[in-house]
Amino acid sequence: MYKYGKTLIQKYFDEQSFVASDIESFNNFMEHELNKIIDENREIVPTIIPHNIDDFRIKFDKIWAVKPEITEADGSKRNIFPAEARLRKLTYSAPTFIEVSAHINGVQRESFVTQIGNIPIMLKSKWCHLSGMSRQELIDTGEDPDEPGGYFIINGTEKVLITVEDLASNKFLVEKDKTGISQFVGKMFSEHGSFKIPHTIEKLKDGLFYLTFTRVKRIPIIVAIKALGLLKDEEITRYISGDENYDEAIINLIEHASIKTEEESLDYMAKKVGITQSKDVRIERMSEILDKYLLPHIGIEKEDRIYKAYNLCKMLKKFIKVSREDLKTNDKDHYMNKRLKLSGDLLSDLLRLNLKVLIGDLLYNFQRIVKRGKFPSIKVIIRDKLLTQRIYSSMATGNWVSGRKGISQRIQRLNYLETLSHLQRVVSPLSASQENFDARELHSTHLGRLCPIETPEGTNIGLRKNLSLLCSISHGADEVEVTKQLKNLGLKTIK
Repeated sequence: MYKYGKTLIQKYFDEQSFVASDIESFNNFMEHELNKIIDENREIVPTIIPHNIDDFRIKFDKIWAVKPEITEADGSKRNIFPAEARLRKLTYSAPTFIEVSAHINGVQRESFVTQIGNIPIMLKSKWCHLSGMSRQELIDTGEDPDEPGGYFIINGTEKVLITVEDLASNKFLVEKDKTGISQFVGKMFSEHGSFKIPHTIEKLKDGLFYLTFTRVKRIPIIVAIKALGLLKDEEITRYISGDENYDEAIINLIEHASIKTEEESLDYMAKKVGITQSKDVRIERMSEILDKYLLPHIGIEKEDRIYKAYNLCKMLKKFIKVSREDLKTNDKDHYMNKRLKLSGDLLSDLLRLNLKVLIGDLLYNFQRIVKRGKFPSIKVIIRDKLLTQRIYSSMATGNWVSGRKGISQRIQRLNYLETLSHLQRVVSPLSASQENFDARELHSTHLGRLCPIETPEGTNIGLRKNLSLLCSISHGADEVEVTKQLKNLGLKTIK
């Protein structure tokens, strides 16, 4: 038995890596997320264009990266390997190219391929030269064949991106309200692209349910549902209560029975928010806020409004059930309600933010030249070094999106186990100076996922954790594929 067990364990480590999940996350970022980020910013429309042109648009098309290479002082290009990057204090990164086209009045004016920047490459990922090498080939390139990879080389320094633990987005959780304003409070972060909008549902002492999201504070939720196109009281009751009739829902419907159309609902909300322009402008601005900032993960187009209404009804139904004690409150420390952001997710956030900065710079340069009476070529005004420098800066300093610090850290090399530990570190975004006893405690759902022992003494106890050595992290399922499978099993969608 010992012999077979040893063989199986050896086979496992021959085929699996301690950092396989992180490498898979980075591969997913390079293969899919890059194009998704470009899709979100596909069309750029300058506000200042030459007076003789009616419509001018800049379009981003395909984006791709090549394997890491270096441009020497004489202009020659060649492949660079990690060992050389360490010795020469260089960044192990891949030149990234994009197709750009400019369109005047719907007709293409110019189309070209340009370098948009350099993206740091994770060692042992698909874009790394070491990927797929045998032990002898790794030794020949100056690498340790037992090195797991899963880190980056920035200016010759080995950097690891620390996994961030956060509450699951797009998931509605109801818990007891610690502020005392309401007995229970329902919370959700709706995440879509660069948006991460907090939503709150609460029941105040007047017996009415209120919705808060972005700058829209405490709007009666029934009014929001009607503004989204679900107008009939009978339908709203059915979606909230099902076969049961909840008195809470009926009280809320009676309170706002006078509001009968979408326009009235939008106008009511606009006045509550403090939009003071004429009625048409008020309604238009409120419509934009609903489309962009209310449940953006469901969609940001006008046709998605009805699905947002159904989801608000579903959330309200859960809230009422919890307040009636038909359902238990959610435990936000349960690992089912947490998600881990790996290197690919963290780089997506970083690139998404910095691409917006690059687009802003491109627009500024274009419009500045147009004001002088010239019409520039787009190729001249794209600064590839801007994106590269900003990404390198975040990777070197550890300062990340949303003011997070310490995301990128210099890898610890005192011994092999400490290196593995550092590659599997998980940090919570909660402040170390606050108590947060529940978040620091060991939870039963940590079993097999997080190490119950390895956490520091002092202020960071329970907030800085480590994955279990054999823990692997599954990646988010493709919603389109899941929906297709569910429909094959008989799921019916509401029309």
